[in-house]
Amino acid sequence: MSSDRMLTTVLGAYQKLPDPALTSKILGSTTSLLTTLTNPLNITLLTSQLLAAPAIWATHALDLQTCLRIISIYNTAAITVLKQAQSNDSNLLGYPRRGGGLGPDEWATAVVKGADDKSPRWRHVLAIAGVLLGMGGQGRRGLSRGLRMSLEGALIMAANLAMEDPKEGFFVGGEATLLALNHTFDLLSEQAKREIRFDLLLPIAVGAMVGPSGYEMGQFVGAIDADVQVTPDNKLDWSPSSRGFLYLKDVSSRPLVSSMGPFSRLVAYTVEHLQAPKPSILHLVEQLQKFSQELLLQWRHNKLSTIDPSDLSTHLTPATSQTTFPALFQLLKSAMFATVVILRSVLGRILIDPLLATDAHAASLSSSSLHTLRSLYFISSRLGTASFTAYTFVSLTSIDILARYPRHATIFLESIRPSHPGAIPAHPLDRNLDLYYLNTAEHFPLILSPASNAALLQACTPYLASTPSPPLLPLFEAAHSLTLSVLTAPSNALLAASAIPPYATALLASFPSNLSARQFRLAFKSLLEVTTPPNPLAASHPDLPDTLLELLRFRALHASTALLPQAPPAEAGPDGMAAPEVPLTEQAALTLALLDALSSLAPHALREWLPLAAGAVRQVAEEGGMRRVCQERFWEALEGGEMDVERGGVCVEWWCTRGGREMVMGGRGRREEVMMSGALQGREGRL
Repeated sequence: MSSDRMLTTVLGAYQKLPDPALTSKILGSTTSLLTTLTNPLNITLLTSQLLAAPAIWATHALDLQTCLRIISIYNTAAITVLKQAQSNDSNLLGYPRRGGGLGPDEWATAVVKGADDKSPRWRHVLAIAGVLLGMGGQGRRGLSRGLRMSLEGALIMAANLAMEDPKEGFFVGGEATLLALNHTFDLLSEQAKREIRFDLLLPIAVGAMVGPSGYEMGQFVGAIDADVQVTPDNKLDWSPSSRGFLYLKDVSSRPLVSSMGPFSRLVAYTVEHLQAPKPSILHLVEQLQKFSQELLLQWRHNKLSTIDPSDLSTHLTPATSQTTFPALFQLLKSAMFATVVILRSVLGRILIDPLLATDAHAASLSSSSLHTLRSLYFISSRLGTASFTAYTFVSLTSIDILARYPRHATIFLESIRPSHPGAIPAHPLDRNLDLYYLNTAEHFPLILSPASNAALLQACTPYLASTPSPPLLPLFEAAHSLTLSVLTAPSNALLAASAIPPYATALLASFPSNLSARQFRLAFKSLLEVTTPPNPLAASHPDLPDTLLELLRFRALHASTALLPQAPPAEAGPDGMAAPEVPLTEQAALTLALLDALSSLAPHALREWLPLAAGAVRQVAEEGGMRRVCQERFWEALEGGEMDVERGGVCVEWWCTRGGREMVMGGRGRREEVMMSGALQGREGRL
C-alpha cells in the first residue's frame, strides 16, 4: 500500500469509535507513516489528527499505557528518521537526499506544528517528549542546537499550561504530563528545568505515586491474601497463576511504577526547587506517611507477614519462594526506595529553608518522617539499612532535628512504644516494629526525662531476660545497645544505680552464647565508665567499679580456653566493609574486657587493679597465642596514651615496684622488658 493511501486509511480509522483490538494496528501504522511520509504537511496533518483521534482518546478506560505508547511512537519514529539521515551518504557530500526524505530538523518541526488547538496541551507534551527522546536520548544529537532548545521550551510551556488548566492538570492530563517529564527530564538543560512550575507538579506527582496510577495505597498487598493457601505440610503457597499475582504484575508494569527510580529523582528535584515549599511539603510528607501506614496495615493482614524473614525458605513452597514472593518484595522495595529518596530531599529542604526549620514545622516533619520509616521497616530491615545511604541520612537527620524538641521526641517515642510491654510478641511484624523502636530510641536518652528513660529500659527487659533464638538476636543486641545508651546518660544516675546490677548479670550471662567478644568488651567498658568519675554515680556508689571488675575477673579465671565461634560479619556501613574480629578464647575475651576498663578507673582503684590485671593476664592459657594478645593489649593501655597524667603516674609507680617487670619476664623476654621500661621512664620524665 502506498504512503498516501495508507495515510487516508489511518486518518479515517482515527474518526471511528474506540476499539481496543484495532487501536494497536492504528498506532503501528502511524509509526510507519511518520517514518515514510516525505511531505512535512502530511506529517503535521497526521500528528494533528492523531492527538485528537476519537478512536484513541474517546474512552473512559484511557490510562497511562496509551500515553506511553504515544511517546514511544514518536521516539521510535525519530530514531528511524535520524538513522535514515545518517546513512544517506549523498547528504554528506551536499547532494539532494535520495527519495526526498526529510532531515531530522525538518521532520521534528513538522511534528511540532501538528500539536495544535484541536487537542489538549498534555497530548502535545507526549508528542514533543517522544521527539526529544528519539533525537537526543542515549547520547544521540540529531537536532541542531537552536531547534533542540526550542523543543525543550515548547515542552515546558505545554507542560506548565496543562498543569495550570484545572481541566487538564489532574487525572489523565496531569499524570500524562508527569509521565512525559519523567522520561525526558535528564535530557533537559538546566535552563529549561528552571522554567517548570514545580509547585503545580508536586501535588500531581504525589497523587500519581500513591494513587491508582501508582501503588494505590498498598491495596495490591491486601489483595494477595485471598490467594495464599496453606498446604497439607503447613507451608504457604501463592500460585504464579493466581489473580493476586497477575494483579501484582499489572501494578509493577504501570508506566510510573516501572520507572520509579527516575520518577523519585524527579520528585526529589521538584521538592528542592519549590517556590512556596511549606504547603506542598507538608502535604507531601502527610501523604507519604499515610501511604506507608496503609502499606504496613495491608502487610499485617497478609498471611505472608506471619513468617519471620529468617524462616521464609522453610515455610514457603518452592514456587512461592522462587517466583511470587520475590516479585512482591521487589515491588515493595521499589516503593520503599522511592519514598526514602523523596524524604531525603524533604529533609535537605528543611535544613536550608527557614520557613520549614521553624519550631512549628521542623518537629512535626521529622516526626512524620520517622513514622514513615517505621512503617516501611518491614521492608528496609530485610535489606540492611546501613548500606543505603539515603535511608541513613533520612533517619539520622530526622532524629537530630527531633532531638531539639524533647517534648515532641517523648510524644513520638510514646506513640511507637511496643504494643506488648514486658513480653516478646509472637507476631514477626510486631517484633520488627519493636526492633525499630529499640534502634531509634537509642538516640534520645540524653534529652529525655528519667521517667521516659525508665520506660525505655522497660521495653528492653523481655529481650535481655530471654535466651534469644536466631530471629531474636537483632532485638537482643538492640536491647543491649539501648540499655547502655540509657545508663550512660548523665541525668540517669539514680536510674542507673538500680538498673546496673541486673543488667551486669544479664550481660555476663549473655557471653559468649549471644554476644560476640567485640560486643561484650564494648558493652562492659561502657558500663564501667558509668560507674567511674566524673560520672555522678561514682560518688553515690563508689564500690560499683570494684564489684563489676571482680565479677569479671572471677569469670575470666574459670573461663573456657577453647576458641569462640566466629561471629557473622557486622553489617557494613555506608563507607565500607566492617573489620572482621580476631578469633579469641572466652578466657582471653574476658581478660581483654578487664584490660579495656583500666583507662576508666580512678587512680586509687588503678593502683589496686594493675597487679590484679597483670595476674589475670598471667593466667591466660598460652595456646594459640592468646596470652601474647592479652599482653600486647596491656602494654597498649600503659604506653599508648590511654591514661591521663594522673593515671599515667600510677602506671609508672606500679612499674617501678616490679609488678610490670615480673609480668614481662613471664612472657615477652628481656629485650621487650628493657624497651618497655624505657618507654615508661620517658613517660615518668614527661609527667
